[in-house]
Amino acid sequence: MIYFISDMHLGASYLPRRESETRVVRFLEQIADDATQLYLLGDILDYWYEYRNVVPRGFVRFFGALARLADSGVKITWFTGNHDIWLFDYLRDELGITVIDDSLSASLLGSRFYLAHGDRLGNEPAGFKLIQHAFRNRFCQLLFAAVHPRWTVPLGFGWSCHNRDYRSDKAAEFCGPMRERVLQWAEQYSREHRELQYIVMGHHHVPVDYRLSTGCRLIILGEWIHRSTYAVFDGKNIILSEFEG
Repeated sequence: MIYFISDMHLGASYLPRRESETRVVRFLEQIADDATQLYLLGDILDYWYEYRNVVPRGFVRFFGALARLADSGVKITWFTGNHDIWLFDYLRDELGITVIDDSLSASLLGSRFYLAHGDRLGNEPAGFKLIQHAFRNRFCQLLFAAVHPRWTVPLGFGWSCHNRDYRSDKAAEFCGPMRERVLQWAEQYSREHRELQYIVMGHHHVPVDYRLSTGCRLIILGEWIHRSTYAVFDGKNIILSEFEG
């Protein structure tokens, strides 16, 4: 089985830290028996910045659960989102996780998938695109790293919380301008890549299973703030489910 999950936002100030992490760990333990691959499609952590010799505190149980999966042979791929954008080499070197700061087109159990977090797909506002460019700029990252963590960590979590409050109405349902942007992009991309059977993304905080005009299915994974949704692919079909453990 191949599992897909996104937008857990672990560490967010508006979530009960221990309860949220424990729920995710229970999910990872539940899938351990049949998972062969696990795709984390971004915004798994609400904020993360790796310094050369220092990483943020916390997430020990979560990282431990990932380590157990990786050690058992499960292939884990983590796509950076717009919240956990500053993943560099720590998780790769310590846990053996593949980190991707981009999208990925791949054949999974004989089906063609396009995978991405989703924050850089579609016609996002210019201001959002500018901020994302600055966050990925190496010079800007070096300037940020030069500031002591006692200042940057509270700033990072504060920014993230403000961003969540500002966009809190996004998660209500798949409608309005967000629906138009996403569907327009997905329709065009699937027409240009007729081999695709599934487009899977996160970011939009609403679970969606939508069949495009090309026959390709658009899967948006939802979130773990109000609901705990994920997708699983068995080689024949992909199913959106909600974890209730």
